[in-house]
Amino acid sequence: MESTRDERLLAAFIYIISFFTAFIGPLVIWLIKKDESDYIDHHGKEYMNFLISYFVYGLVSSLLMFVLIGFILAPIVGVLALIFTILGAIKAYEGDYYRIPTVFRIIK
Repeated sequence: MESTRDERLLAAFIYIISFFTAFIGPLVIWLIKKDESDYIDHHGKEYMNFLISYFVYGLVSSLLMFVLIGFILAPIVGVLALIFTILGAIKAYEGDYYRIPTVFRIIK
């Protein structure tokens, strides 16, 4: 089933608003619209899984700073988070059911 323009905009907005409110904004959009649209539900779950995964990656990178490798990993995690957020917004706007690589699928 093809997504409507409004669904694509809201799904993209889940990723875009995360630059201003990492958790609350995307969560509110997803919870309000998930029952109305499978497309928005998919991107909401994908973003929440992404947020959980990159929180874990950031935490591990921070802990690994004690053995110095974290100083290399932390910037890589940050850059990947930025890239995948932008890519997620673009793919959502284009109407793709995008799955972010390197993400734990906790919320199904």
